[in-house]
Amino acid sequence: MSRPAPFPLPRPLGRLAAPGGRGDAAVAVAGALTPLAFAPFGAWPLAPLALAVLFLAWLGMSPGRAAWRGWLYGVAMLGAGVFWIHESFQFQHVPLAVAVVLTGLLVMAMALYPALTGWLVTRLPGGATVRLLVLFPAAWTLQEWLRSWLFTGFPWLMAGYAQVDGPLAPWAPVAGVLGVTLLGTVAAGALAALAVGPRRPLLPLAALAALAAGSYGLQGVSWTTPVGEPLTVALIQGNVPQDQKWLPERRQPTLDHYFEATRAHGDADLIVWPETAVPDLYHGAETFLGELQAWSRHTGRAVVLGIPYRDRQTGRLHNSVVTFTPAEHIYHKRHLVPFGEFVPLRPILEPAMGALGLPVAAFDSGPADPALATVDGHPLGLSVCYEGVFGELLRQDLPQAELLLNLSNDAWFGQSIGPPQHLQMARMRALEAGRPLLRATNTGITAIIGPHGETRARAPQFEATVLRGTAQPMTGATPYVRWGEWPVGALALLGLVLAGRRR
Repeated sequence: MSRPAPFPLPRPLGRLAAPGGRGDAAVAVAGALTPLAFAPFGAWPLAPLALAVLFLAWLGMSPGRAAWRGWLYGVAMLGAGVFWIHESFQFQHVPLAVAVVLTGLLVMAMALYPALTGWLVTRLPGGATVRLLVLFPAAWTLQEWLRSWLFTGFPWLMAGYAQVDGPLAPWAPVAGVLGVTLLGTVAAGALAALAVGPRRPLLPLAALAALAAGSYGLQGVSWTTPVGEPLTVALIQGNVPQDQKWLPERRQPTLDHYFEATRAHGDADLIVWPETAVPDLYHGAETFLGELQAWSRHTGRAVVLGIPYRDRQTGRLHNSVVTFTPAEHIYHKRHLVPFGEFVPLRPILEPAMGALGLPVAAFDSGPADPALATVDGHPLGLSVCYEGVFGELLRQDLPQAELLLNLSNDAWFGQSIGPPQHLQMARMRALEAGRPLLRATNTGITAIIGPHGETRARAPQFEATVLRGTAQPMTGATPYVRWGEWPVGALALLGLVLAGRRR
């Protein structure tokens, strides 16, 4: 049985707090609508509104019922928002049914985070106002923080990303995406408190007014400053189909295409190719790379490209980036994709994957603190694909890095909503760092992003093209670069403790 509601709810909202199926259905619908708040849809108000529904549905619930509703919300949100992951399996010759089952298991596992959140917050004491304005937002922020790094992390659809084009975006350089999540959930709690009725409107109205005033005051603040002259850049989008990328007969045409496009845009200061643009191991393509470096020396132009690299001494395989400036610099990807690039708990899981006929990834991670490549004296913050969704990882290169580069290959996910979501997360990285971010991809979405997270230029998907533009290196450190996520995490934990102690 559920607990009685902390205070009487109006009739429509009382159905949310009832233990029956109507409340469960409302939570599931709210979760399923949440992805519309993110790219490519951009209906950012849905993020706090959907959470407001969940918060109302948790009021008066038993821990078990609240956990069930949190799990329903998570399954609906992630099922609608990241089910595109199953498309990547087709390029690994995994049957569609197996791909759907594996993706469904991932969704159900990630939904345990909001389930445990619902279980926890309903076990702690506190009045309804404190719950909605402090306890629920703090707990939700902490579960997103855990989800972003625990078991290598899965930060997709964190509430803060929906605000890249929303009113809370100016807070990102101050507190990062996690801080924006915290503020967004406070807004959700305030909306839920107002929806209950006018009994105590002062605190939720004050919370919303404080958020609005803070966002307005931060809009004109510049945390970083330009350094040197802008660089002209050319981002090459090869549009090589994923199912043809590694065919031996496609190797030379692919190399010819990238080299010809590079020469055609040889007036650019910086030319960037996508992740694994060279479909060969580094030592197998040494002749080609030598010709490219000779061209770089002759023209004085910098070229950055993705290529797999196997260390001849250790045998370790890396997903790497080579930079010719014209001196050579090699970066090895630090944060690998679970199961896509490495197998967690390999001795246990590898036999099971073999029995299912699943490919076993064998990449190794690079050094945690790599040296930075430089172009015309400007240090570069390099990241490969999935690394771009981890703000704390990119923060390790800051404030030294004056320009951010992300080389990616979203061809794995076809025409799904995955690539637009990935681009949105890259925009958050630029906003947090106060620096431009150049994103070169195989099939899209290739983009030039400004230091305020704005998309300055964008190439069409699934076209072989070159995106031209300029990027102004920036120096200085935003508050987020200086302090990271720990202050927000500590604040949320403090709120959870204090709210739980107040009866």
